[in-house]
Amino acid sequence: MCDDPPLTPDEPVRLPMDGILDLHTFAPRDVKSLVPDWLEECRAAGIRDVRIIHGKGIGVLREIVHGILAGHPHVESFGHPSDGGSWGATVARLKD
Repeated sequence: MCDDPPLTPDEPVRLPMDGILDLHTFAPRDVKSLVPDWLEECRAAGIRDVRIIHGKGIGVLREIVHGILAGHPHVESFGHPSDGGSWGATVARLKD
């Protein structure tokens, strides 16, 4: 049983700043505003290598994430992980 009070819809959700964002817990409609804000928070925390877990599915979230990364001014590069990860995640390098 959790002793934390329930969240209200307008209350911000605090995420750990470890360079990994798992989108499975978010509604697809929230991704377009969430990812850019999260990227900026990572930069502010000095995190330059990030991983976004979007899942495999039919690729809708992956395409949204890639579109955001392609248009973001602080993204140096992005692609699928070379560490043996799957198509269910995208890694990106942020500019200093």
